Amino acid sequence: MLDGFDFVLVGFAALLAGAINALAGGGTLITFPMLTAVGVPAVMANVTNTVALCPGYFGGTMAQWKDLRGQKSRLWLIVPASIVGGVLGGFLLLQTGEKLFKDLVPYLILLASGLLAIQDPVRAWLMRRMGEGHGSRLEKFTWLPVTLASVYGGYFGAGLSVIVLSALGLTLEDTLTRLNALKQAVAFSVNVAAAIFFIFSGQVLWSAAAVMAVGALIGGMLGGKLAGKIKPSTLRWTVVTIGVIVAIIYLVR
Repeated sequence: MLDGFDFVLVGFAALLAGAINALAGGGTLITFPMLTAVGVPAVMANVTNTVALCPGYFGGTMAQWKDLRGQKSRLWLIVPASIVGGVLGGFLLLQTGEKLFKDLVPYLILLASGLLAIQDPVRAWLMRRMGEGHGSRLEKFTWLPVTLASVYGGYFGAGLSVIVLSALGLTLEDTLTRLNALKQAVAFSVNVAAAIFFIFSGQVLWSAAAVMAVGALIGGMLGGKLAGKIKPSTLRWTVVTIGVIVAIIYLVR
């Protein structure tokens, strides 16, 4: 389906996405449009993208492993919810069908761009909420908003981090660092669950997924080294702008 130059393009897009995810988030807004641009059908592109970017989410979780210590009871609560939500989202994606999903793509990209745009206000809200000393009486219900967020993640995934962070902030009281670690664990669980489900769907373009996985890993390492040298907000708004432009192109087409 893809020729040599197409592999170069999707590999480079994955490298950029890996770096962007490490610095600001929103890498899917680069890789998914690139896959469709080289001729991969929309559903297959989304499925392949989910499988290919799993190693990057694993790296993000390992990077914050120390911040997950002492949160074992929470992980037992939210990881199963993340897995169920990821599989359900993946199932809904495969049931959507190519034509309908193609029609939904521009709106999904606009939604993801909007989520990325409000990332800083979401973090500010969380900081205020933690500072006000809200109780954690709702902690046992954390699985509910996490499951709903995970369904979206299994279905499309772009902007998932913002949704998960907001979902966690609704019911948990903790530092932003520890909530971020939980967010990484949720995102990793959602993507792995959806990816395992997709393996048996026949919709994974394995050649592209392999190239993208390598690119995403390299990009993630580069992003880690560039941390502090590039302003995350500047990069985030660049990705948001690209997302909006891509969505408009999809709408026009």
